[in-house]
Amino acid sequence: MKYTIFIFLLISAQVFSQKSLKKLLKEYNTESVPYMDVNELNEKINVTLLDTREVKEYEISHLKNAIRVGYDYFDIEKTVANLADKKSIIVVYCSVGIRSEDIAEKLQKAGYKNVYNLYGGIFEWKNNGFKVYDKDNQETEKVHTFNKEWSKWLNKGEKIYE
Repeated sequence: MKYTIFIFLLISAQVFSQKSLKKLLKEYNTESVPYMDVNELNEKINVTLLDTREVKEYEISHLKNAIRVGYDYFDIEKTVANLADKKSIIVVYCSVGIRSEDIAEKLQKAGYKNVYNLYGGIFEWKNNGFKVYDKDNQETEKVHTFNKEWSKWLNKGEKIYE
């Protein structure tokens, strides 16, 4: 009986979290950039990953082989100089998928045709049990959560605020 209640609470929390994330993204995003689900990304091979978070966030944790392009000081010319052709698949991410939409829109305006926003960002990636890496490209459980308020969206891993 205790096990059944535990499973019910676990599933309920996950469903509530998903609905809340969906609501959050609807509130802040225009959905002008298509989302890519973390499970779909995990199965892709030839993808360019762009991390739109700031240096301190990226150094704590990032997706393997991600290129940090930042948000506050994003430079479109510098970024496109390091990208393949405009038809290649580019997945942009941040903590939950809000900042990344802004950067993805800029890439679309620059002519990139296959740009996606990672649904739920690095938080959703980690929440689904996928690996993240630190500044030395070593696997880590730490995830920079931007601040304490945003950390509620991260359910797995060690929350780092600073």
